[in-house]
Amino acid sequence: MTSQAAEGPESVVASRRSKITPEREQEFYDAVLEQIRTCGYDSFTMEGVAASTRCSKSTLYRQWKTKPQFVAAALRANQCPRFSGIDTGSLVGDLRALARAAGDWSSRDTQLLQALGHAVLQDKELQEALREALIEPEIGAVKEIIARGVARGEVSADHPALEFIPAQLFGVVRVRPVLEGEYADAAYVTQFVEAVVIPALGLT
Repeated sequence: MTSQAAEGPESVVASRRSKITPEREQEFYDAVLEQIRTCGYDSFTMEGVAASTRCSKSTLYRQWKTKPQFVAAALRANQCPRFSGIDTGSLVGDLRALARAAGDWSSRDTQLLQALGHAVLQDKELQEALREALIEPEIGAVKEIIARGVARGEVSADHPALEFIPAQLFGVVRVRPVLEGEYADAAYVTQFVEAVVIPALGLT
């Protein structure tokens, strides 16, 4: 029995996968998300990524068996803590800093969400990957900011508006392109926080 046969098919697959460096793998993921933003999920193809990254289709299909698997992997690999490090010492300051950060990222994130469209509702793996990459980290960061404000005594823990702050912030970012045809940039989100979120919490 040869060493390859002794190792079994799983070892052979692992050996093939290991030939792709982390840097090259990230290049594939970046190409996936850029193609989705540009063309939409339905028009995204493994062939298109292969052409843009100058690799063979077989390389991609060996690593990621299906289109949804490839996209889900790309989403997870591009998870980015948008709001890490925000801690100004006050809840108002944190909310303003969060608004600027959300506005800075809004166009790329909203493009991606719009491009994924109906596919996310149809594929559970894509749903989970999207939540892991974009939604849960953002909501978790907002909740941490609020928890610090509560701990400092700036707002009461039972304030009725607290639970709606994440929905308000990210709702306005996602919805403005639909209502007004423009992305919610940093200036717009900051104005929203000043006019709606801060007053709702009774802060100045």
